[in-house]
Amino acid sequence: MTWTAAGFRQGIATLTLLLAALQLTGCATGGQRQQDELAQIAGKTYVVTGASSGIGRGTALKLGAQRANVVLAARRTEVLKEVEAEVRAAGGTPLVVTTDVANPQEVERLAAAAVQRFGRIDVWINNAGVGAIGPFEAIPLADHARVVDVNLNGVIYGSHVALRQFRKQGHGHLVNIGSVESEVPVAYHASYSATKAGVLALGRALNEEIRHSGAKNIAVSTIMPFATDTPFFDHAANYTGQSPRLVMMDDPQKVADAIVRTSVRPDEEVAVGWKAKSGVASHKLMPDLTERATGIVSREYQMEKETAARQPPTSGSLHKPLQAGTSVDGGIRKRMQEERSRASQSK
Repeated sequence: MTWTAAGFRQGIATLTLLLAALQLTGCATGGQRQQDELAQIAGKTYVVTGASSGIGRGTALKLGAQRANVVLAARRTEVLKEVEAEVRAAGGTPLVVTTDVANPQEVERLAAAAVQRFGRIDVWINNAGVGAIGPFEAIPLADHARVVDVNLNGVIYGSHVALRQFRKQGHGHLVNIGSVESEVPVAYHASYSATKAGVLALGRALNEEIRHSGAKNIAVSTIMPFATDTPFFDHAANYTGQSPRLVMMDDPQKVADAIVRTSVRPDEEVAVGWKAKSGVASHKLMPDLTERATGIVSREYQMEKETAARQPPTSGSLHKPLQAGTSVDGGIRKRMQEERSRASQSK
């Protein structure tokens, strides 16, 4: 059988709808949830890495609105100052600590600054992440290495300082941001998929160590979003020749909401939304077929679908921060809609 992207989508439609229906049956009243979250978050201290844009910025703003102490970490100091003002205006108490999570000394300094200012760290969110998109061999080794340094080593460094602090104070919650690619590797995202699989394995191992230690008030969660419309894609190293995108991208606020919700109701692994849940379930049932199908979709949308202008190779923000891309939403869904509209008008 020859599989196409369209054929794959039709083939898993029943599974997707079933899982979506199951998720809907578990919904509780949103108003009561918000009240519970507010009561449990106000006055607590959260560290958020990658807080200058995308999911990190959205999470920080939501925490600010719930009157948390929010320690904002990223490489772009000036952008963090903008987020700081927004968190304060929303009702939170912010602290800016310029940090490259791939530098263990800077991560240590981040933790020390948070404790010095607020006395403790209740939740540490390892959100900072970068990507390199394109054929594996076409991406320079320096770019692959930087993806590993930020996405995996950075999470290890953050987890290490956070758990040491949690042991000292007797409580704490570590929230690591993985991806649906933690479970389902995607073609043309090789090093990114590898690092996110590592984040998931790290969380599983740490939870076992915590269980064996007998600690009752320390938890580790791994959040696994679907492809999300944030500036991540414009910041990524890009060797596809096309503008970066994926199909059926999620709203970043959905992921921020899931992170905040998990911070007050710890769960070891959280696939965010029906698309991520469907992908994970499909991979458990049909791993080879799921990987083959996602590879077809990835190739169609990232390697073959022509965009308005060819994109030259770039290492993006991997080695040096970019000034562009500071919002929560990346605008990719809007751009793709405009491309489809122009294409239909030209026919």
